[in-house]
Formats: sequence, structure tokens, C-alpha cells
Amino acid sequence: MKSVAAKLFPFMSNPPSPQLATTIHKQSRAILIALLFPTLAIILNGSMFSVALPTIRDEFAMPADVAAWLTIAFTLPFMMFMPLYGRLGDKLGKSRLLLAGILLFGLGSILALVANSLLLLFIGRVVQGAGSAGVTPLSLAIIAERFSTEERGRALGTWNSIAPGTSIFAPFIGGFLVDSLGWRTIFIPIIFAALLAFIIVRWQIPALRDKPNWRVLRTFDWGGALLLNGTIIFLVLYVSSRPVTGIEALQDWRLLFGVLLFTAGFITWEQRHALPLVDFQILGNHSFRLASLLAGIRMAFMAGIVFLLPLYLDDIYSLTASQIGLLTTVHAIALFISIRWGGSLADHRSNRWLIAISLSLQVTIMWYFAWLPGDLPLLWIIVGNVIHGFGAGLSLAPLHRTALSLIAPEQTGVAAGIYSMTRFGGSMLATALAGVILQNGLDRGLLALDAYQVVFSWLGGAGLIGIFLASRLRDE
Repeated sequence: MKSVAAKLFPFMSNPPSPQLATTIHKQSRAILIALLFPTLAIILNGSMFSVALPTIRDEFAMPADVAAWLTIAFTLPFMMFMPLYGRLGDKLGKSRLLLAGILLFGLGSILALVANSLLLLFIGRVVQGAGSAGVTPLSLAIIAERFSTEERGRALGTWNSIAPGTSIFAPFIGGFLVDSLGWRTIFIPIIFAALLAFIIVRWQIPALRDKPNWRVLRTFDWGGALLLNGTIIFLVLYVSSRPVTGIEALQDWRLLFGVLLFTAGFITWEQRHALPLVDFQILGNHSFRLASLLAGIRMAFMAGIVFLLPLYLDDIYSLTASQIGLLTTVHAIALFISIRWGGSLADHRSNRWLIAISLSLQVTIMWYFAWLPGDLPLLWIIVGNVIHGFGAGLSLAPLHRTALSLIAPEQTGVAAGIYSMTRFGGSMLATALAGVILQNGLDRGLLALDAYQVVFSWLGGAGLIGIFLASRLRDE
């Protein structure tokens, strides 16, 4: 029968003594707290930028599909570089790469702060996304290494809770800055948050590898990374092509050909490479594969709130940035409560049904917004926001836990990278499609309310796929 120390530290070949186990446990808690700060900086950026987006859109007179590209400019590199951070983190040291990513994110935030043109703002957002790409997969991998399966759900729930916790105050502060000092000033607190995150991570998180294995850079699958990123770029361009090529969305067949060409090249290359970027054996894991897809669908619903709802409140209710920030706070509060609760339930209840219930609530709210008349009091928006936040938070820790439940410790980095890429890929594609569908409706002469309702209906219909996939999960 295993000792308590052996259960708590299964990743160690020789379990520590009880005294040393207590010390390591305290160190693990300190590391978990430190991991909250880079996540705080990323969420602060996302929450404030969402509130500022209607003002930026109006200042530059952008149509909806172009405005979506300001979000995609961050999400695209954010998603593309996740597998790279995850794979290299296993060899070079997760904490080292996390620090490098935070520095790059801070640089992008400075570029966005001083942006005097739309082009420079796009560049700043791209650099932000490239830097922040390491935060989620590396944090997930570090937590998976430091906490046993019995404690992992609660640890993930605690780490995840910083996102809605930050979103409780960030939108209102962002709205106040936009209304009082202009949208560029939202990047000032973001820069300070990045600096604080760098200091705390450097202080609290040791390098889990004594020396980085720099030889991995010579054998790293750079060709696979290039082909995978080419696939992602062509796919996003195909979904939202008009702002880039001038051809309507989903009609530029050159871009579709690029998607197919890069996808075929990536699969062929990975099968022949000795150390592939994406280990297809991981994708053969039923729980990992389904949890990754479901995480992407969950994030597609989040795009309906984070990207679409601020524009909706500006166009339908003519709210100021401060008012939009205040209203979105209720979503964050519900999310904060349910994420912590979902994390605790994930260790003791069926993850499959927690995820299915969560997605059902989110589907219901998408249709709720699709049928909501535009002349109702804002109380009805608040009710929908609260229910959606509760539903979205319930599944986060169960999804993380299910995805990584059967992954070997030495593969946590690459697995977390693939999982995180798929997860945020759902957000990016949903944002692109939402912008395209919304602008298409407006171009066809629909009233603004009707055009938004079409987008919400589309999100609700797509969510039925998620409910079906959740029923296919297995509780490990």
C-alpha cells in the first residue's frame, strides 16, 4: 500500500520523508500562488481591451470583421506558439520560458501604449500574444508536475480563479481609463502587472531543470512548427478573408488550398520526424482528444461574451466604456464562484456530467440573447451574464483535469501546449466568424439587433455539438 508521501508525489521515483514532503507541499503552494500573477497580467489585458474595443472601433471607423482582427491579432500568435512553449519547456525549463514570455508580453504592451496608428497597435497586439502564449501551457504543466491527481483539481480551480477574479475589477478600471484618459492608457496597468509577474515568478518558481538542454534547439521540430503555424494562419485568413484579401469570407479558395496543403505537409512531416512537435500518440488518448475539443467549444462561447457583448451593449444600449465594464463585472463574479466550486467538484464528481451541464447552460444563454428584444431593461442582460458565467466556470477545472489525467509527467509540457492551442483556437475562430456573420448581416441591411441575434443563434446551434461530445467522455 502506498505511503501518503508516495501518493502526494507520484512524479518522484523515491518519495520523500514526511518532513520533506511537508516542505515540498509548502513550496508547491507558493509556486501555485506565483503562477497566479502572469495569468493576472494576461487577463487584465484581455478584460480591459474588450471594454476598449468599441471605442477603438469607432475611432478608426472599422467594420465588425476588421474589429475582430484586433482580437485575432492577439489570439493568433497566442495560440500558434503554445505547442512551441510546451515542447521546449520540457527541455529548456518551464520557468525560464515563462519568464521569457512575460518579458515579450510586456514589450508588446509598451508598443500598444505608444501606438499612434492602427498598424502599430496590431503589431503590439501580435507581440503581446506571442509572449503570453507560454503562460497557460507552462502553468498547466507546472501544476501537473507539482500536484498529485488527488489535489490537482483543486489546484487548477485555484489557478483558474484568478481569471474571473481579475475580471471583477479590470473591466470597470479599463472603462474608467477609456472614458477619462483615452483607450491607450489601459496598457499602463498592464505593463506594471507584467513587471510584477516577472519579479514574483523569478523569485518563487525554481528552474525544475538544473541546466537547460540547449541541444534541443538543434533537434527541435522547427519544420513541424512552421507547417502547423502555416495551417493555422491560412485557416483564419480563410474564415475572415475580406479585411485581408478583399474576397468575402469562406470564398477565397486559394486560402483553403493553403489550409489543405499545409495540413497535409504537417501530418507527413510529423510522422517522419524523430522528435515531432505534436506527438500523435497523445492525440490517440481518448480523454485528452475530447477534452481538448470541448475546451475549444467552451472558449467559442466565451468569445460571444468577451468579443460580442461589449459591441452589442455599445450599439444596442449606447453604453459608455465605464458602464460596459461595470456590467461585464457580474459575469466575472459568477465565473469566479463557479470556477472554485467546479475545481472542488472535479476531484470528487463525474467530470463528464459537470462538463455537459456547463455547456448546456452556455448554449441556453446564447439562444436567450438571440431571442432577447432590444427594448428590455439591462437587468435581463445581467441575468443572462450571471447564468453564462456560472456555466462557463463550472467546466474549466474538469476539462483541464480530464485532458491531463493520463499524460505522463515527461509529456505534460507538450500535452498542455496542444490542449491550450486547441482551447484558444476555438475562441479565435469563433471571434473571426462572429465578426464575419455580424458584418454580413449589417451589409444585408439587417437592423443591428437582428444582426447580433443571428450571431448568438449561430453560437447556440454550434454548442449542441459540444453537448454531444461531452456525453462521450469517460471518467478516468
